[in-house]
Amino acid sequence: MRRKLVAGNWKMHGSHSANAELLAGIVAARPFGCDVAVCVPFPYLSETAVALAGSDVRWGAQDCSVHDQGAYTGEVSAGMLHEFGCRYVIVGHSERRAYHAESDQLVADKAKAALARGVTPIVCVGETLAQREAGETEAVVKRQLSAVIHTLAHCAGEMVVAYEPVWAIGTGRTATPEQAQAVHAVLRAQLRAATPHADAMPILYGGSVKPDNAAVLFGQPDIDGGLIGGASLKAADFVAICRAAG
Repeated sequence: MRRKLVAGNWKMHGSHSANAELLAGIVAARPFGCDVAVCVPFPYLSETAVALAGSDVRWGAQDCSVHDQGAYTGEVSAGMLHEFGCRYVIVGHSERRAYHAESDQLVADKAKAALARGVTPIVCVGETLAQREAGETEAVVKRQLSAVIHTLAHCAGEMVVAYEPVWAIGTGRTATPEQAQAVHAVLRAQLRAATPHADAMPILYGGSVKPDNAAVLFGQPDIDGGLIGGASLKAADFVAICRAAG
C-alpha cells in the first residue's frame, strides 16, 4: 500500500507568533500514521526547520526557480531550499500558473531543477470550472502532467503529483469523491505508461479539503493524501486531516 502524504500549503500567510503556535500544535499531535509536511513562505523556512527539528514532520517551500544561481532578482533556487532542509517544493500551483503566467514547460523545468538538488517537487495539475464544464478536464490535466513526464524522463517516478481542480481551491466547493477519484485514475494510468514506479507514487487531492470530508476523499483507491490550503493554517483542522489520512 502507498503511504499517505498530507502537505500543508500556507500560501502567503504566517507570522512569528502564529507559526510557533501552529507548528507546536502539529508536533504535539504526533504520531499520525502518514507522512506530514508543511510548505511555508520563504522567510519562515529557518524557523520552521528549527521548530520541526527532531520530529518526523517535514517542511518545504511553495515555489523555486529553474536556475541554480545568477542575476535573477527575487528568485529562490532549489539549492537554497535544500540548504534549509526542505524535503518538498510545490511547483505549478494554479495560482502561480494564473497570476504569473507559468507555462506547462516552465513548471516541468522547475520540477527538474528541484530533483537535481534533492528536493521532491509536488507537481500541481488541475482544470478551471469552464474547462470542466466543457468536458476538457482529462485533456487539461494530461497535458499539464505530460510536460513534466517528458522533461523528467527516467526521474518521473520521483515526483509527487497533486490534482487540484481550480474551481475548488479556496471556494468551499469540493469535487465529489467520485469526481476526484476519476481524475486520479486518469493520472495514475498516465504515470503507469511513463514509469514503472507509478503504483508507488503518491497522487494528492487539493481543493477545500476539511476534517469532515478528508476521510471519504482519502478512502478512494487512487487518492493518497492531500495538499491542504486554508485548513493547514489551523492546527486542530490540519491535525484532524492528518489523522483521517493515517
